Amino acid sequence: MADRDATRRRWVIGGLAVYALVVGVILLAPISYSGIVHAIGDWLMRDLGIGGFGSGWIEFGANILMFVPLGFLLTLLFRHHWYGVVLALALSAAAEVAQSIIPSRQTSLRDILANTLGAVLGAALAWLFVLRRDRRSIASELEPS
Repeated sequence: MADRDATRRRWVIGGLAVYALVVGVILLAPISYSGIVHAIGDWLMRDLGIGGFGSGWIEFGANILMFVPLGFLLTLLFRHHWYGVVLALALSAAAEVAQSIIPSRQTSLRDILANTLGAVLGAALAWLFVLRRDRRSIASELEPS
């Protein structure tokens, strides 16, 4: 059991390192992503016939998706879902502060909300599919035969 936990911890830390690199580039690059967001909106309307998704909703959804892995990985690392969510909230706020000094970027409380919501979803997934299973496995090992 301890060996499995150590292996999982190494994978989680490696995943967090890759995640931090990718998201760091996305969040702190001195470019605007409005062209990409508008292209996605146009694609949804033109090719899928789905209307009503303005660029704000697309960006909100992208921010949620971007932070799901963080909530998932931090929950696996700390083995407690709220620790990862609180850390993701702090990291999201720090990213918004950092973006405030980049000329082409805009800060938003809505981004912090979306990022935190994504972390909550990731934490819930980790708890539902990994940590809960681990607890059941430990309980079954402790039951007398």
